[in-house]
Amino acid sequence: MTYSKMLYLWSENPGLSIFIWAITAVAILYAARRQAHELILSVGRLVHKSMRLAARSFILAEKRLSARNKEVLLAAGEESAERIIEREFQRINSTVARDLSGYPTLQLELRGQIKMIDNDYSASADVPPDPPGWTKAVEAVANIPASGDTMVANLLGVINKSVNKQHSEAMDDYRKANGQRHSLLKKMLPYWRKMSNTLDEVDKTMAGLLERSKVIDSKMEEYSQIRKGTDKAIRTLSSSSLTQFFVAGFVVLIAMGGAVINFNLIALPMSEMVGGGSYVGPFKMSNIAAMVIILVEVAMGLFLLESLRITKLFPVIGALDDRMRTKMIWITFSILFILASIESSLAFMRDIIAADMQALRQSLSGSEVAAGASGNWIPTAGQMVMGFILPFALAFVAIPLESFVHSSRTVLGLVLVGILRGFSFLLRFVGNIAKSTGGILLKVYDLLVFAPLWIEHMITKNKPEKENQAILKNKSNANNIEGGKVA
Repeated sequence: MTYSKMLYLWSENPGLSIFIWAITAVAILYAARRQAHELILSVGRLVHKSMRLAARSFILAEKRLSARNKEVLLAAGEESAERIIEREFQRINSTVARDLSGYPTLQLELRGQIKMIDNDYSASADVPPDPPGWTKAVEAVANIPASGDTMVANLLGVINKSVNKQHSEAMDDYRKANGQRHSLLKKMLPYWRKMSNTLDEVDKTMAGLLERSKVIDSKMEEYSQIRKGTDKAIRTLSSSSLTQFFVAGFVVLIAMGGAVINFNLIALPMSEMVGGGSYVGPFKMSNIAAMVIILVEVAMGLFLLESLRITKLFPVIGALDDRMRTKMIWITFSILFILASIESSLAFMRDIIAADMQALRQSLSGSEVAAGASGNWIPTAGQMVMGFILPFALAFVAIPLESFVHSSRTVLGLVLVGILRGFSFLLRFVGNIAKSTGGILLKVYDLLVFAPLWIEHMITKNKPEKENQAILKNKSNANNIEGGKVA
């Protein structure tokens, strides 16, 4: 049955038919009101509970992931702190082995210098000369009374000359003794300076060790906080991981730019070596060969830094014995040096090939071929230097790559935690919307059947009043009957 036939089922008048259909629909909806309400409420509760259950699952997954991220973050922080503390102890060991290993010899030298200074100081002491024996004779002569005797006068003159002579000799001896003392003190000066320099070196060494010990104390405090898993340590490690992620990512992007420049330096001459017309799928064989060379250089640089124990991406390499590790260092460095030399020669070939291609284009176009300008060796030399240096520069990309890899675990964990929290919030929001939508649909349903509901409300409103009036009438009749019996 078509829509037009259904419309004119009740009457030829469309308006009347629509009115009859509306009355029929409202009657059907009113008859099914209770069941429709239960259905709408059931669907709303089902969606609400389902969304809450799914949100609860996401919350539990987020808690497990947060706990896992915390464990990974603390493990990475503990490893980094252990590495830093180990480096500090190695530096202290090197300082002690370099500066304090000869401390016993230094102590013997200081003792010898102190002993020599003490001997020289004792020898340079100012000892007053003994009084001469003729002083008593002078005192005896001085007690002779002055009688004007010429013999006594002559005797006193002789005594005066002898005293003056002895005084001069005593002063000369005293000056010589002072000169010897001063020379001894002058000899003490180099020993004093040498001992002062030695003590200054010891003081600098001890000050350096004291500074190192303070650094170790702070690192040990951080290590203790990490082992305890405090909130402060977690916040610090999270901030450090985010900083390392962005900084290392920026450096890796710079290295990728260097790799692109390196690729452009060797892609053209590689077409002469492997053939410019060969393809592997949609890619040129020369471009693939140039990319492989760059990747091999990066791999050799990574292995070189692993052998030097600068990075720790491959624990197997770091666990090698020193002899094998030294061999690997020389092998990887030799391969890297050979590849850098090859790139330098390819960069030289690139300039020649570009000049030949330019000359060929000019000859095919019929224009005069321009002679090479003087000084073209400058860009050629620059390309050769770049071709030789870029492989070694790309070798150091392993350092930021290690930081990027280690920090990316924490960053990805934080991103996943945020995604799970967002999904749980969205599911709770959808569940609450479904629950509220059920209530709204009930109101809309009642609005569609408002006419029967209003009639039902009016009937149910008048019915209690009639029942109350009947009850009151019955009570009054009962009272009248009882009163007649009493009379």
